[in-house]
Amino acid sequence: MNTSKLPKMLYGGDYNPEQWDKSVWPEDMRMLQLAGMDIATVNVFSWAMIQPSEDSYQFETLDAIMDMLHQNGIYACLATSTGAHPAWMARRHPDVLRTDFEGRKRKFGGRHNSCPNSPSYRLYSTRIASKLAERYKDHPALLLWHVSNEYGGECYCDNCEAAFRIWLQQKYGTLDKLNEQWNTRFWGHTYYDWDEIVLPNVLSEQWSSNRTSFQGISLDYARFNSDSMLDCYKLEYDALKQHTPDIPVTTNLMGTYKPLDYFKWAKHMDIVSWDNYPSADTKTSFTAMTHDLMRGLKGGAPFLLMEQTPSQQNWQAYNTLKRPGVMRLWSYQAVAHGADSVMFFQLRRSVGACEKYHGALIEHVGHEHTRVFRECAALGEELQKLGDKVIGARQSSRVAIMYDWDNRWAVEFSSGPTIALDYVNEVHKYYDALYQQGIQVDLVSFEDDLSSYQVVLAPVMYMVKPGMASRIEAFVKDGGTFVTTYFSGIVNENDIVTLGGYPGELRNLLGIWAEEIDALFPDQTNRIIMKESLGSFGANETFKCSLLCDLIHSEGADILAEYGDDFYAGMPVLTRNQFGAGQAWYIASSPEASFLQGFLGELCKQHHIEALPGKQPNVEVTRRDKDGIGYLFIMNHQAGSTVIDLGSETGINLLTGQAVSRQTELAGYDVMIVEIK
Repeated sequence: MNTSKLPKMLYGGDYNPEQWDKSVWPEDMRMLQLAGMDIATVNVFSWAMIQPSEDSYQFETLDAIMDMLHQNGIYACLATSTGAHPAWMARRHPDVLRTDFEGRKRKFGGRHNSCPNSPSYRLYSTRIASKLAERYKDHPALLLWHVSNEYGGECYCDNCEAAFRIWLQQKYGTLDKLNEQWNTRFWGHTYYDWDEIVLPNVLSEQWSSNRTSFQGISLDYARFNSDSMLDCYKLEYDALKQHTPDIPVTTNLMGTYKPLDYFKWAKHMDIVSWDNYPSADTKTSFTAMTHDLMRGLKGGAPFLLMEQTPSQQNWQAYNTLKRPGVMRLWSYQAVAHGADSVMFFQLRRSVGACEKYHGALIEHVGHEHTRVFRECAALGEELQKLGDKVIGARQSSRVAIMYDWDNRWAVEFSSGPTIALDYVNEVHKYYDALYQQGIQVDLVSFEDDLSSYQVVLAPVMYMVKPGMASRIEAFVKDGGTFVTTYFSGIVNENDIVTLGGYPGELRNLLGIWAEEIDALFPDQTNRIIMKESLGSFGANETFKCSLLCDLIHSEGADILAEYGDDFYAGMPVLTRNQFGAGQAWYIASSPEASFLQGFLGELCKQHHIEALPGKQPNVEVTRRDKDGIGYLFIMNHQAGSTVIDLGSETGINLLTGQAVSRQTELAGYDVMIVEIK
């Protein structure tokens, strides 16, 4: 989707007028226009309304909604409505109902209750998508297609089991290869017929979400489950494109959501969109990292912020209000990291069911005289003034962090060495260390080209996929700096250990051998003691480390720091290996934040990678560029004001029209977008 053709950033959100009497609709339109909104996501959960029975369709209400949007100058993000199947479908075609992890057949109810391998679901979901596309292909309100809604969950029914066997045959070709890669001689699991294979759930191999007897089986099921839902999406995508080849298609993703491999999904999306719902206590750097992950799914292309709440969420344990200014701040945080839209769930608050206390532009009181509406309207006015300035602008980063869903699944299925190892948390530690210093970061997949970066980080790269080692070696030989950590290089893509010593295929690059891995209890730490100075670190300076400790030996790598405690005191914990024109670093434990900030800051300094101007504690900075103009975003994530220093940079604050330079005060929860020519 080329958002740069739009006159301004898209502003709006999910709208469900079918839940209301038509007499309310004109007032909705008045208030949406008053708030400066120009896009509404409609038809998300209207399948039962549109198709009341197997052979009948009723489009009259949706026709009226689409016409109303167009008459009021509002674009339609038109959903296919397949996020929840109708009750009649569950009764007449029970194959659409999922079977849960415990082996229980679901009944009709809730959301995501459709089996992705149900022939009936695939038939009817594709049919409704096709009918919608055929009916609205020329409608002037149609801007964007929205397939289903927040795909997710799993199914363990007989249809999925049969489809899993076919998926495995396509992957492995022969049972001999499957038995080899699953290591099925362990516990006498050798398969002699494809039909002997069953899904891994509590009835078979897996006793919890992360605990399994056979990692290879559970890992392949995770891949299969993601692929199954992707196939459902692709069926609808193709049906839409048959009638509307020029209308972009998306589906709303959910950040670091574990069950779906979003890098694989993004290849089939015209534009990435996602739903951002941080808690009040979510670290701002974690939200920033997730935005950057979504931006990274399609090589740094801008994405759409499809949903956020204007204020309150309804599903968390403590549904706090967004304090005055925070909605605006978090909206601009999304834009700062690559969003070309600001959209909400929802535009009018529901009167019943589980989302009736979820925040909305139009509250239950029904008028615009509320704090939330005033803030949304003020943001709408700002976005109107901002126009198309930053639409399509891209970030330029020289540091990348590698992220991979297969690797995450494998790490968390690994049956040790510690239940406390959380892949996303470990990645975030490295991201946060750079974020706190104002250094911009890209998140890239294990398959992405690395040649445009100077520093590449791969925390807990447990799995080394085919060709990865040689690509990383080429990056380092050409002068790049590569950093990986404990519990890396252990297995291949099917979770089979690479023999010959850890870190497997990375051993030559890193110049080390890892002999053992010690798991520390949550209240235990070891020490990192610097052997020599490194940047701001002096010799003998000490830092804490925790979680896991690899016991490593140098095979040519320089030893810059050693463990301070336990029987492996004096063994290396930080190494650097010169490899061609570059360096490969290994961090053998999980260090405290101050170590990571100093260490990564030094690596950036060596490559002349400088912090963006304006960085202060609790102040976030990013930069997007377009047509030779830079847009510096400076966001104050604290209630109190602070003074930021732009250094030699000068420009115009696009939100106020005022010139800014040198030291400038930034109010609590306030934002500056400085245009730098």
